[in-house]
Amino acid sequence: MRASRLVSLLLLLQTKGRMTAHALAAELEVSVRTIYRDVESLHAAGVPLYGDAGPQGGYQLLEGYRTKLTGLTEQEAESLFLAGLPGPAAELGLGDAVAAAQLKLMAALPSSMRDRASRMAGRFHLDAPAWYYDPERSPFLGLVADAVWRERLLEVEYRRWQAPEEVTRVLRPLGLVLKAGRWYLVAQGSSRISTYRVSQIQAATVLEESFERPEGFDLAAHWSASLEDFQARQFTGEAVIRLSPRGWESFASNVLPAVARAAEESAVDDGERVRVTIPIESIGHAAGMLLRMGGEVEVLAPVELRERLVSEVRRLASVYLS
Repeated sequence: MRASRLVSLLLLLQTKGRMTAHALAAELEVSVRTIYRDVESLHAAGVPLYGDAGPQGGYQLLEGYRTKLTGLTEQEAESLFLAGLPGPAAELGLGDAVAAAQLKLMAALPSSMRDRASRMAGRFHLDAPAWYYDPERSPFLGLVADAVWRERLLEVEYRRWQAPEEVTRVLRPLGLVLKAGRWYLVAQGSSRISTYRVSQIQAATVLEESFERPEGFDLAAHWSASLEDFQARQFTGEAVIRLSPRGWESFASNVLPAVARAAEESAVDDGERVRVTIPIESIGHAAGMLLRMGGEVEVLAPVELRERLVSEVRRLASVYLS
């Protein structure tokens, strides 16, 4: 375990440059005192590592020093061939580069690891998009990715879901996220950071003007926080419903995970039906969701949702019984 940590410490300094003991301790999830001991061990082993005191100080490898030690375990070597998605890489114009990198990595591995990694790649395939969804056409994805990489301002014509539908924006493109087979651009406009669906971009131009990324911006952390905020704003009310045994059995497969969890937590079985309280986005959305379950569900509250279902059922009856 300690040998693996020493390798990780060495590779961190090799890839990130100067780092403080506190930063190293946070990365490796150990105490600062442990970092001091590890640094002494590396010194004793002849690694050209030195430290500077002060606010701008930290540990650093002697300039030009590179270790050939990768520290890859068999499991780590295998996992590298699951880390890349060939489809999205190709969409970004990196398909050939990913294939070449994997080939070089394979050639550099010891024969025992090479066999295991090859077996992993041949037995597991990652397919990101969800079922029943055709891949979205995003003709400007490569251009957007170029602006993200080179930190260039991006002018886009964007189609929104609300009026005015067609808008023009000059954005600071901060990152691209692939979610369920769909590409999203995280970008800063005139003030706040927003998310744009790349397939909704109707035209795009990379400008020559560069920009500075917000200090400390972390794409993964921002995306995670955005998802939490979206889910919190997604549900605006609650509904109380009763489900037949058959409806209760299939309920989770007909609703979002958050709705299924709420139902599970609030379920009260009266012997004939299960009564649950669930969050809803709107009366219209909830009506459409519950209509799919037919007579397996009964709405108890709110009255507006119950009336909406009655109205929809009557409208269906008029179509089929006329």
